[in-house]
Amino acid sequence: MRFPRLKAFFGRPFFSDWRTLFGLWVALALIAALLKVNKCNNFLIFKASFWHLWDGLGLYGKYPHEYWDVFLYGPFFSLVVAPFAVVPHWLGLLLWEVMLAVALYVAVRRLPLAWGKQVFIYWFCAHELLTALFMSQFNIAIAAVIVGAFVAVERGKDGTAAFLIMLGTFVKLYGIVGLAFFFFSRHKARFALALVGWAAVFFALPMLISSPEYIVGQYGAWYDSLTAKNADNIFSGGTNQSLLGLVRKISGCPSYSDLWLIVPGLVAFAVPYLRLGQWRHVAFRYAFLASTLLFVVLFSTGSESSTYIIALTGAAVWYVSSPWKRSRLDVALMVFAFILTSMSPSDLFPAYIRKHWVQPYALKALPCVLIWLKLVYEMWTRDYSPRPAAQAPLPHAAA
Repeated sequence: MRFPRLKAFFGRPFFSDWRTLFGLWVALALIAALLKVNKCNNFLIFKASFWHLWDGLGLYGKYPHEYWDVFLYGPFFSLVVAPFAVVPHWLGLLLWEVMLAVALYVAVRRLPLAWGKQVFIYWFCAHELLTALFMSQFNIAIAAVIVGAFVAVERGKDGTAAFLIMLGTFVKLYGIVGLAFFFFSRHKARFALALVGWAAVFFALPMLISSPEYIVGQYGAWYDSLTAKNADNIFSGGTNQSLLGLVRKISGCPSYSDLWLIVPGLVAFAVPYLRLGQWRHVAFRYAFLASTLLFVVLFSTGSESSTYIIALTGAAVWYVSSPWKRSRLDVALMVFAFILTSMSPSDLFPAYIRKHWVQPYALKALPCVLIWLKLVYEMWTRDYSPRPAAQAPLPHAAA
């Protein structure tokens, strides 16, 4: 950093104190709840799902007198949101926002990374966290679920990992990507049994306040709803803010299948598994965590602006966890991601550029696409064995 006084200011212990960071993330949740208490459509959808389940109504129908848009989460989610639905609206929203922020904070804190690297993740992701909190988005918890599943596998707690993966899957399908860490488990048979067991539990639990016929029918309706939503998302301005949307919206071509991108993406994601000799290096496993967090957003037509708390968490993990010193190109990519991906939805970003370029062409995805491509190349070619510690320079934008 070329400004020694600025560097000295942000280098003060206050900015790396866990109480400062925890307080910041909780404060962001409180701010979001207070500002959005009368304008929180997503939370209205979420809590209504519990009462619709309770009353035996269809979860995936339209209820314009209650909210706009439709419910897109699994039937089990209706139980997850129950504690926040039965209390007064303002309290439920406040507790919901705090729960989301604390869940991701705790997940990052449990990563076996040096505290200084965790500090970077917290500061780098803080603005994107606020963006997601303003939308009351469960994607924050999905990021926590994926990170938590990784941590559990690393610690040999396969039952916990299975619980988190199935929780995320039965809520929003995204959690299924946690299976990327299955191969790193030391007890694969136990892990597989735990996955089956938790899947059965989460499938059956909603039946306690409904009926088996109702829940089975709602899973069928969930599939139909997701299929219809995927078709609507292809050229949607607000959603499909992904690699798929970036290519489709820039090309303007409606006639090809997304499989032309998804299949090569899956191959690129999976090829590093062949480097068996690298599995023993924790930095290589961290790279898989980062790749997973980025992949699930970049290859989903349902990705929207607030989904990027997942991807930017992955970008931050990628940056701090390599065993080699990060290059100037890596710093530039992180600055690019902070400016275009994180800041573009805010009022600090030029409105004209956001409305006429970033949103219509899904440019929010571009920095994360470049980071993911570089990450995959590194996983194909680099040696992740430990080496003398070299502190990665922090991008100026995140200072």
